[in-house]
Amino acid sequence: MSGAPAFKLTVLGSGTSVGVPTVGCHCAVCSSTDPHDKRLRPSILVAYDGHNVVIDTTPDFRTQILRAQVDRLDAIVYTHAHADHIMGLDDVRPFNFRQGHIPIYAAVETLDVIRRAFAYVFDEAPRNTYVPKLDLRALDGSPFDVLGVQFIPVPILHGNSGIYGFRFGNVAYLTDHSAIPETSMELLRGLDVLFLDALRHRPHPTHSTVKQSLETAAALQPKRTFFTHICHDLPHAKTELTLPPSVFLAYDGLEIEVPAA
Repeated sequence: MSGAPAFKLTVLGSGTSVGVPTVGCHCAVCSSTDPHDKRLRPSILVAYDGHNVVIDTTPDFRTQILRAQVDRLDAIVYTHAHADHIMGLDDVRPFNFRQGHIPIYAAVETLDVIRRAFAYVFDEAPRNTYVPKLDLRALDGSPFDVLGVQFIPVPILHGNSGIYGFRFGNVAYLTDHSAIPETSMELLRGLDVLFLDALRHRPHPTHSTVKQSLETAAALQPKRTFFTHICHDLPHAKTELTLPPSVFLAYDGLEIEVPAA
């Protein structure tokens, strides 16, 4: 994408829907003292040209955004409407205090769920409390502009559900996928950085395994691949030793610089 700005990517969360440590679990990974094994729910921050864009607002959003020291949020892009990807939306209110409305980009079905889950935001009843101020922008599968950068929706399958990953510049972020259609694979050629779901080694009906995502990375040949949406089956240090040189496990707080395309 000629003329695209450089990106700074910050992994806000690299964990599965219940996070790691998982509540009530005392396995080796949940009990680990390695900070790389502490995984909040999956999200990334995309920074460019002084703008901050978040992909998904997890239930851990407040903790994630404080840790990343973000004091401005310019847009939110949603992959899909599962709870681990949307339920932190109310915590955008402090940004609204200073900025006013924030645009959110999502498929129509995702926006419908957000309207139901956060009905108090969208009803017209008089109120004495402050609610998020949001500008809803429905996606139809076409590329869309976010503050001067073209985001390309990448259709992927999450079990039987169709959701979106996104490509922007030479970066692509795909999470919660069990299969990537061939037409979407063609949207993922020539990448500098690729994020892929890699839940665990054992098969799962709605998520990719480490083996499956290694096969995807081998087929696409990005310069660097980062696995995310990781459960407590995968100890960070031990798992990384088994991966090819250009493939890594993402971890919370990881920062990645991507040069201009």
